[in-house]
Amino acid sequence: MSLRLRRLAVISCGGALVGLCSAVLLGSRHAPGRSAEAFALEPDPVRVRLETSKGAIVIAVHRDWAPLGAARFLELVQAGYYDDSRFFRVVKGQWAQFGINGDPKVATAWRQRTIPDDPRGQSVTRGRVAFAFAVPNGRTSQVYISLRDLSYQDEQGFVPFGEVVEGMDVADALNSEYGEGSGGGIRAGRQQPLFDGGNVYLDREFPRLDRLLRVRVVR
Repeated sequence: MSLRLRRLAVISCGGALVGLCSAVLLGSRHAPGRSAEAFALEPDPVRVRLETSKGAIVIAVHRDWAPLGAARFLELVQAGYYDDSRFFRVVKGQWAQFGINGDPKVATAWRQRTIPDDPRGQSVTRGRVAFAFAVPNGRTSQVYISLRDLSYQDEQGFVPFGEVVEGMDVADALNSEYGEGSGGGIRAGRQQPLFDGGNVYLDREFPRLDRLLRVRVVR
């Protein structure tokens, strides 16, 4: 198993211990060195900066909105999971989705590492960020930025854990030419090529997708 895979996969961890095991397995070279639980000692919100091929987007992560979703997102950020990945599902005026790692081994390892649902709270309005999922208690790593008011999704169990506080114009400008064709949502059942081929597949078939270059907590 590669060093990167050992840091990101966390294969041997039980569900309740994912954060703790991640802190041990992720190491400090690739990740900044703190587990998601460490942020519990800091005031809300925690700011996360997405450096993209279109510019910077800053997300304020509110742990009180969706504690489990916020913890998982921060865990993945700390691991560098989103670095060098793609906005593979962008529908103009709807959503911009990301969260499949460019390395197929890493993406597949996290695909089954689900977390429980958070209770309903905030609505999925424009600029809010939430996990995508197909079934109850099925959230893993894929998230989306809502590009308009999507509060109709509240009834379906989508719960935002954060909101864009800088760079909403960047989110609006992400390349949407491929729409659902470059991956679609989890429920569409068309994502297997992304998990099998990773960045190599996406860069070959959809070369103009915008990229997440680096995703880090803002100190």
